Amino acid sequence: MKAMTEEQSVKLKAFLNCFVEYPLLTEIMGDFDRLRQNRLLGGDQQCMLLTGDTGCGKSHLIRYYQSREQSEPKGRFDSSPILVSRIPSKLSLEETVLQLLKDLGQFGTTTRGRSRITTDSSLTHSLVELLRKKQVELIIINEFQELIEYKSAEKKQAIANRLKYISEEAGVPIVLVGMPWAEMIAEEPQWSSRLVTRRSLPYFKLSEDPVHFVQFLKGLAKKMPFDKPPKLEDKKTSISLFAASRGELRALRHLINDAVKDAVLEDEREFNVQRLHHSFTKLNPQVRNPFELPLNEIKLSEIEHYSGYNPRAMSNDDALTNRMFSENIPLKELLKKKG
Repeated sequence: MKAMTEEQSVKLKAFLNCFVEYPLLTEIMGDFDRLRQNRLLGGDQQCMLLTGDTGCGKSHLIRYYQSREQSEPKGRFDSSPILVSRIPSKLSLEETVLQLLKDLGQFGTTTRGRSRITTDSSLTHSLVELLRKKQVELIIINEFQELIEYKSAEKKQAIANRLKYISEEAGVPIVLVGMPWAEMIAEEPQWSSRLVTRRSLPYFKLSEDPVHFVQFLKGLAKKMPFDKPPKLEDKKTSISLFAASRGELRALRHLINDAVKDAVLEDEREFNVQRLHHSFTKLNPQVRNPFELPLNEIKLSEIEHYSGYNPRAMSNDDALTNRMFSENIPLKELLKKKG
């Protein structure tokens, strides 16, 4: 295997981490900005809920927003305007607060200093003080569905109450981010009135908004490290890309990223869409390749039901319901479903 040059590495990293902004993402980041502005008015902090199924781009959006805001000089060098954390896999009140402290840089991976700070209340006090010191303006907590799935109602309530308390004491709004069933938090009395904004990130759906998908492909093509953007929006190419990804952003990016990587490693100045054909075969050797089919023979599937969670189930295995996609049908039939 030929070694990657530094120039190739720079090009690939820039593309693999690129962010393609479209209207819904602009609106969501505007919601984040508004929460940060409203916190200065005092009173109860407004909060937000952002949900979306696996691969819809939630984490990518959060990373982009955090890096964008962190890179803007706005005062002290040690300030952290956006704190991104997550619900820990080892779920408890103490571990939740420790995770927030760790993500603020207070502890290393082994949570050193834990022997000096042992109680939940002192941990929370330290966190509130650090949030003020770091001038945190917004807390984004990812994987919030982990809390919803927790079986102990009493402990789940305690964690939800503690997050509300931290938001109030530090004067910092919170954005809860998670899978579709994270919206069950809105049923909790202490959160229902605070979640003033509720958003979801859907998959692309040709039956509802084909223009949205094409616009995204155009935006992504402009980010590619070639002399001119390829015509990903060409009907045959775009329909093949949708067939390959079923409208899931992560699957779409994996395929395109692989094709771009191969082209960059071959020092190609222009992107040949035939690369997508080769990458699909490489990544899905047992699946019929849509890029080798005539347009009228390509069959498409798109999301019909997102994954869900039944809190009354006896076990987590029974509680989780998988997302459901439509049957594979020709483009004309899929577009007839519109409306």
